[in-house]
Amino acid sequence: MQNQAQQGGVMGLVMPLAIFVVIFYFLILRPQKKRQQEHDKLISSIQPGDTVITAGGFYGKVSDVLDDSYIILLDENIKARILKSSISSKIVSEKSAEHKKKKKKKRPVNLEKADETVAPEDGQPVALTPDATNEN
Repeated sequence: MQNQAQQGGVMGLVMPLAIFVVIFYFLILRPQKKRQQEHDKLISSIQPGDTVITAGGFYGKVSDVLDDSYIILLDENIKARILKSSISSKIVSEKSAEHKKKKKKKRPVNLEKADETVAPEDGQPVALTPDATNEN
């Protein structure tokens, strides 16, 4: 009888501890691991010519990639060597953003579901129905 009471007491102590460990994992460890993976992906994507922001708040253009660090240009004649881990973010240039937009596939227009007329660049409406004639 005394053994059963002791076992119940041990289980009563182990269960809250196990629940605490599970909560700790899902609220702290898992999100931190995800952030670390995203940062590793960011670090591996940085190439010379990219503009980055350091953890200290400096903006610079990467001029050289070393094993554990980057050489960045802070100004015309000012170079700094920073650790890869101190990169906070990468600034996407307008050219690369436009290139990504152009890469998107254009969907074909379904004429049956479109409006009856569309105004092209010259401002003259164009009929989309095959029966209508467009007099220009």
